[in-house]
Amino acid sequence: MLNRLRERAGSEKGFTLIELLVVMLILGILAAIAIPAFLNQKNKATDSQAKVTARTLQTAMETCSTDNNGVYTNCNIAALRQLEKTLPQTGTTVVATPGNPAGGYTVTAVSTTQDQFDVRRDAAGNVTHPCRIPTATSDHGGCTITTGTTGTW
Repeated sequence: MLNRLRERAGSEKGFTLIELLVVMLILGILAAIAIPAFLNQKNKATDSQAKVTARTLQTAMETCSTDNNGVYTNCNIAALRQLEKTLPQTGTTVVATPGNPAGGYTVTAVSTTQDQFDVRRDAAGNVTHPCRIPTATSDHGGCTITTGTTGTW
């Protein structure tokens, strides 16, 4: 009995070339599926950071207008950075445009993927959240596209 087991163990030398190729093919297919999914998650994370920056800019703009008797015209990006020290100095591009639209403001944060997230407040107090992506074929990230390269978030 013991001799039989030794003979059987000695005759099995390993995997065949076909078996190895099948395993490599399966691993290649799994990698082709997983890598784009991972990169998409990275883009969503950078877009989320830009959205957080836009919301922080909105809060800073409202605080600045409170300090200026409800007027947004003195609330440029330098004034907002004085009020909110966590606004990024580098990396994400941040823009504040007081008085545009008239009586309101627009704050913009641009992610490292060049997706642009705005918060707009008009004179009536209506707040909208438009967004733009660089091209119609690029990943939408956190922007729900309605036409072409523009949408809302």
